[in-house]
Amino acid sequence: MPKIKLTDLVLRDAHQSLIATRMTTEDMLPACDKLDKAGFWALEAWGGATFDSCISFLNEDPWERLRKLKAALPKTPIMMLLRGQNLLGYRHYADDVVDKFVEAAAKHGVGVFRIFDACNDPRNLQRAAAAAKKTGKHVQMAISYATTPYHTKEVYADLAKRYAEFGADSICIKDMAGLLRPYETYDLIKAIKAKVDIPVEIHSHATTGLSVATLLKSAEAGAEILDTAISSMAMGTSHSPTETIVEMFKGTEYDTGLDTKALLEIAAYFREVRKKYAKFESSFLGADTRILVSQVPGGMLSNLENQLKEQGAADKIDAVLKEIAAVQKDCGYIPLVTPTSQIVGTQAVFNVLFGRYAKITKETADLVTGRYGATPAEVNADLRQKALEQMKYDEALSCRPADKIANEYDKIAEDAKNAGAKSPEDILTFAMFPSKAPAFFKNRDKGPVDSLSFVVKPSPAASTSKNDTAEAYVVNVNGADYHVSVRPEGTLAITPAPAVPAQTAAPAASPAQATSAPAGGTTISAPVAGTVLKHAVAEGSQVASGETIIIIESMKMELEIKSTAAGKVHFLVPPGTAVQAQNPIAQIS
Repeated sequence: MPKIKLTDLVLRDAHQSLIATRMTTEDMLPACDKLDKAGFWALEAWGGATFDSCISFLNEDPWERLRKLKAALPKTPIMMLLRGQNLLGYRHYADDVVDKFVEAAAKHGVGVFRIFDACNDPRNLQRAAAAAKKTGKHVQMAISYATTPYHTKEVYADLAKRYAEFGADSICIKDMAGLLRPYETYDLIKAIKAKVDIPVEIHSHATTGLSVATLLKSAEAGAEILDTAISSMAMGTSHSPTETIVEMFKGTEYDTGLDTKALLEIAAYFREVRKKYAKFESSFLGADTRILVSQVPGGMLSNLENQLKEQGAADKIDAVLKEIAAVQKDCGYIPLVTPTSQIVGTQAVFNVLFGRYAKITKETADLVTGRYGATPAEVNADLRQKALEQMKYDEALSCRPADKIANEYDKIAEDAKNAGAKSPEDILTFAMFPSKAPAFFKNRDKGPVDSLSFVVKPSPAASTSKNDTAEAYVVNVNGADYHVSVRPEGTLAITPAPAVPAQTAAPAASPAQATSAPAGGTTISAPVAGTVLKHAVAEGSQVASGETIIIIESMKMELEIKSTAAGKVHFLVPPGTAVQAQNPIAQIS
């Protein structure tokens, strides 16, 4: 057996970090035979972002993806990333939902459960770990790594010991942003190994340029498993190249035993696949040392870019990265990993756009009032008090948050069936993403999106004559194809192309038109781009100034929109409507 084993991340974290998690199952399957024969310890292929992307953008059933990958990878265990009591969502679930989800994931193909908690609160991991142990699969418990005054190697070693006591089969140090420094990592692994006698796996993004050296020192310190990504989907916000690590250890006591020539064939395949997703590429493709301060994880960077573009604030990325550090401190030096990376990142965006904590998301409020678990350090007292008042909470929680959640699977199942769920797996999909699942159920029969819909394709009507200087293309926009002719002088001729089959996808809600609200009264406008999640009061209700009237989902977070006047509320947009910043959404008369 080789002393160092590798887990390749090309089927999950690599494309999540580089191309916004858009890779389709059909683009994964042709490489699976070679991946399965390569000799990896595991292949990470499933987790929250992939699950979300499947139903939100790709019109794919994530459970079907898991089944197909398992069939195509009979020898190599599939690893999934599980957020402890959060599972794949952005809230804590009752214990009965945790049990059902883990059981289903194991049944359909997960062989390694990598379980983590954003707060590193062991209470949030215990139920998921017990459920995974019950399935007989490998249980790996992860430490979310951060560099703050409250995170020392002694703290991390004590966490590893607690996880081992829970029955962990291995420990992962999960470095979401490339913060692990080589020599500090060496000392950290030695400290952990002094307290536990189970394998240690290292997961470190390449974002800051430290990762290859960090993996070298990890092996020297005694780590048994390293996370890498095949070279054509490596570096930038992704991970160290698999082939580089294989060659680095070749002929040494750490030799992985993997064949570089076979790996190069896999890399060649994904090099061509990646070209289809160019429109989703992160601009952070080199080493970005700003992350040593902001600590933003790789996958969050590309999402943050897109979210700022949606808000019309793409030029504020540097201000947001700086603000993230301040928000992280106020939130008790919380490690930045899903969902806390999204919570802190979105709050930082709102702070930059509207002023510090002028608008607090529900998730930020829950985080600083103990509803995600115990934070490493005390949170900002003023922020906590403001959050308690905004959410009308009696007090901050000190117990395990899930202890306050009654069993909920049966109620979720009833709601899911009313929303179109047809199987136990559909019920779990609805549980994870209740606002997105109904649209997916409705449109699932249209079939998955073809990744070719993401690229500009040569038009079948394009002339091949050397004397014809116009260039013709077919451009797909929101599932509809158009002929585009580009002439030398730069003019465009655009016509619909009905002969080319449009790609099927779950339709997005139509954006609200930026039209004027009816005359009279006070108009309430959307402060940010997002989707109207629900009306908090009934149409025509009498509301007070400062009362919450609408909940908007923006950047995956919930934002309460409050009335700025007293009177009767008239809603201008229904739930499910996509709105742009400053669109009128309600009127108070």
